[in-house]
Amino acid sequence: MFKRLLLSFLLVVLAACGSQPPRPVEDKPGVSSGGATVPAKPVTTRGGGYYLDDGPGDDEPPPDVLAAIPDAVPRVEPLHRFANRPYTVLGKNYTPMKTRDSYKATGIASWYGKKFHGQKTSSGEVYDMYAMTAAHPTLPLPSYARVTNPANGKSVVVRVNDRGPFLHNRLMDLSYAAAWKLGYIGNGSTKVTVELLHPDSDASPPVAARKAEPAPAGPALAAASTDEAPMVDPSPAPGAYIQLGAFGNPDNAEAFRSHMARELDWLSERIRLEPGGKIMRVQAGPFRDRAEADAHAEKIRGITGIKPTIVMR
Repeated sequence: MFKRLLLSFLLVVLAACGSQPPRPVEDKPGVSSGGATVPAKPVTTRGGGYYLDDGPGDDEPPPDVLAAIPDAVPRVEPLHRFANRPYTVLGKNYTPMKTRDSYKATGIASWYGKKFHGQKTSSGEVYDMYAMTAAHPTLPLPSYARVTNPANGKSVVVRVNDRGPFLHNRLMDLSYAAAWKLGYIGNGSTKVTVELLHPDSDASPPVAARKAEPAPAGPALAAASTDEAPMVDPSPAPGAYIQLGAFGNPDNAEAFRSHMARELDWLSERIRLEPGGKIMRVQAGPFRDRAEADAHAEKIRGITGIKPTIVMR
């Protein structure tokens, strides 16, 4: 009898190891994502939205820095080899989308912060709570989505690279930065609309969302509300450029340009805005060749943590 029970237990364990497990479940508004163990009794801390040991990072960036974090920019990427296979969590079966077809849904979004910061996502990438990313049970990994908060009209573009949430019929888990920009950090969750974006689609927010978005505030965003014209380069010279970020909202692009000009003082005169359709890109350059641009990009990464890309013209 004991041998039969032991054999049954081993078969269950082996079956559970046959697929990539999602992140552990946390039954709380601030963090709710995939896995198998739910804490028996979450403990609330004072402040409204943070449970157990989750919440903002210990070195929380100031509001002007959080506001200047650029949205994700849709680009062509291959689907992950393993993270899009069917899987089961808490007795429920999930079948991820295998193609980036049209998708639009409205539901409740939560967020996850420092408890998972630095851990691997379902796609194997390291979770960065200050990057514009999100988790979804069935959207293709990776993919890009526009998330809009109808309560305040704010909209962001995120890169979906993780699985979850799996509790309370929630629609999506957003990174701390994305939830902050949507204005629901203190609440823990809010109603959102999620729309899948294609790499060649317009990633800028709807007109109504842009009009409803309040003017940026804070010292690093002051340039967005001045009478000075943004530093837009109408006809960029040939050469290599370092792309620092891309925005659907021109005010946020100018705010980010102004912030980067102060952080990267040796490049301040070469950091400009480059319009492209409805996307405003923040770029530094031109440089003589890719080698020179790569050297500056490495220095930028060491100072800011941003991983810029090189654009050749």
